[in-house]
Amino acid sequence: MSIRSLFALLCVFTCIQVNAQETTTPKPKPQERKPNVLQAGLMRGPYLQVATDKSIIIRWRTNALTRSVVTYGTTLGQLDKMAEDSILTFEHKVQVSGLQPRTKYYYSIGGGNGDTLQMDADNYFVTMPVPGTEGPVRIGVFGDCGNNSINQRTVRDQAVKYLEDKPMDAWILLGDNAYSSGTDPEFQEKFFNIYKDNLLKKYPLFPAPGNHDYNDLYRFKATSQGSKAIAYYQNFSMPTNGEAGGVASNTQAFYSFDIGNVHFLSLDSYGKEDMASTRMYDTLGAQVQWIKKDLEAFKNTRRGWVVAYWHHPPYTMGSHNSDKEGELVRIRENFIRILERYGVDLILCGHSHVYERSRLMHGHYGMEETFDSATHNMSGSSALYDGSDNSCPYIKDPVTNAGTVYVVTGSAGAQGGRQATYPHNAFYYSYNEAGGASMVEVDGNKLELKWLCADGQIRDHFVMMKDVNKTTTINLKKGQSATLTASFAGTYKWNKGKSAERSITVKPSAGKTVYEVQDNYTCIKDTFIVNVSK
Repeated sequence: MSIRSLFALLCVFTCIQVNAQETTTPKPKPQERKPNVLQAGLMRGPYLQVATDKSIIIRWRTNALTRSVVTYGTTLGQLDKMAEDSILTFEHKVQVSGLQPRTKYYYSIGGGNGDTLQMDADNYFVTMPVPGTEGPVRIGVFGDCGNNSINQRTVRDQAVKYLEDKPMDAWILLGDNAYSSGTDPEFQEKFFNIYKDNLLKKYPLFPAPGNHDYNDLYRFKATSQGSKAIAYYQNFSMPTNGEAGGVASNTQAFYSFDIGNVHFLSLDSYGKEDMASTRMYDTLGAQVQWIKKDLEAFKNTRRGWVVAYWHHPPYTMGSHNSDKEGELVRIRENFIRILERYGVDLILCGHSHVYERSRLMHGHYGMEETFDSATHNMSGSSALYDGSDNSCPYIKDPVTNAGTVYVVTGSAGAQGGRQATYPHNAFYYSYNEAGGASMVEVDGNKLELKWLCADGQIRDHFVMMKDVNKTTTINLKKGQSATLTASFAGTYKWNKGKSAERSITVKPSAGKTVYEVQDNYTCIKDTFIVNVSK
């Protein structure tokens, strides 16, 4: 027998043995295999966007594709309404509509079918007041916040502590929201993770971009300035259609919105417009043309406060120099005169990692050395409004509405730095040794800004008023009465009677009677001339 035949016979014998074993040994039962389903986890959020008096957008991110479901209601534990999007996604955006103004709503987020990602007593929001409504509002201001520093966390903690008994209506960002290049991982680590548990899930956010958000450290930053292909625009939603007030901008780069009787403009001081070469300081560019339309519409339809904010300040001698840096120089020389022409009350900027604040000023567009307090300051007051010498509020002229207060508040994360000529001649108060955030608090015709530092101190504040110091004539017939109401919010001293209330009811018997009401610091006085005929 050949070797080949012997090998074939051995193979046949082996196969017979294997087959015999298979017929005598029972097969094990296959184990039941459960489907491999990935339970979605919450990676980011929730956070609140595009808030109005009747709607809000709630956003979050998951690590698996799921539907987007929000349940909500006015009673904790009784979320009896639902808004949803059935498209499977990682990036969730749900608009909740049909809400009531100035109402607190609790909410939960999830993917439906009982899959709740987050729901607790801190998951709530309060809708905005009806645009134009006078009443107390509070807006937090965070500049240059996203650097994952001890200062960022400390400023956050002090803001949360301050808000314990006086919550915000919203907060705004002044740019450089995620250092150093505005990438999505940087936004996650240095912004969303920092504010997720205490600010983002209950206070609506209205951001503005800074140069670091535009991938400032990379060679392709010039391209991203025009294309807007950056994480900032992917991570935030803005009221681009005028749904929150103002004229529709149709772009995320700049937009406006109303909170009560305060009109805000969020502007882009670094990006390019429509892939063109124009920027915010180009007066023929798209942004400036929109700003003029928006401010013209506000002037023609409503009275109130106007606050504009963006990243690059026209005046600073902190970590940046407004005499030497091209963007800052061009903004001061070409742009701010447009806002001053429309009587913008307050301008907020970041970029320089300090706090700096002017008096009520107008008409300075040159270098620091050309600032003249006698020419450019419309008031020599500190506006501290605390009874100290020369501390009465800044009061806007009711006819011209001229004068603007400029504030640099860019140390909510990044902090420190000063130029050789610090402080800038245009500023009443400057401080670079501590970080902080600001609070803008408005009550009717009174606006106050407070700078809250990382150590809990309020180192600076100022008060501005408009439509005060009024003289009103009232004609009555004998036996009639009239209610007199002071034009200002604060404390009250009437020249007749002992009332300390804002309103009094009078019923003079005959002739002419003059009633006066002043604040405690004798800064403001309203006069009522009441004539009684027979």
